[in-house]
Amino acid sequence: MPTIALVDDDHNILSSLSIALEAESFRVVTYSDGFSALEGIKASPPDVAILDIKMPRMDGMELLRRLRENFDMPIILLTSKQEEIDDELCGFELGADDFIRKPFSRRVLIERIKALVRRAAVAASSRSGQAALSRTLERGRLSMDAERQACSWKGSPIKLTVTEFLILQALAIRPGVVKRRDALMDAAYDDQTYVDERNIDIHIKRLRRKFRAVDDGCEAIETVYGVGYRFSDQV
Repeated sequence: MPTIALVDDDHNILSSLSIALEAESFRVVTYSDGFSALEGIKASPPDVAILDIKMPRMDGMELLRRLRENFDMPIILLTSKQEEIDDELCGFELGADDFIRKPFSRRVLIERIKALVRRAAVAASSRSGQAALSRTLERGRLSMDAERQACSWKGSPIKLTVTEFLILQALAIRPGVVKRRDALMDAAYDDQTYVDERNIDIHIKRLRRKFRAVDDGCEAIETVYGVGYRFSDQV
């Protein structure tokens, strides 16, 4: 039974969503502010976290930032603000996996959650039907273990979100081969989830930043302008 952490200062949303999610056989843990959510999630990490952006004590963006320091569980952001585009860009930049705008359909949110749970469950398998990726994928200085959702560069561990892992995996399977943004979207997102192509660019930017944090000269992910990205075959 997957566990969902639901964080919102609107008690009506907490109540109605809890009932709907429990009816779908999810276990739900609720928090009414970001600070208590951070403590609770640290103590008992859920399978998926849903964070409202505008909350007391600690807003959803700050909570997302802090969670991404230690956890790679899928995270959905909720917002009722007018600055939707800025919110989305900032949220994806911080490591969000999906975004839902208020008011929203409970049915749509539940389907998005199910999609993220499925993605996390199949992260150890190749979408192309090639060898099951419970084995370690080795590409030069890169090592990826999908069964453990673990990644390292030159022996240094790199903590990735599920989305980042799937994008990197899609690139690293065939070094030197250019992947278009739509192909990376197919690799990283469920068919029922719509995302803008620019979100791939944001995830690539985050991947590069994480690799350069352990190796400031790392150029493993190359941009092919006007086409997409590839994993260097010179690593």
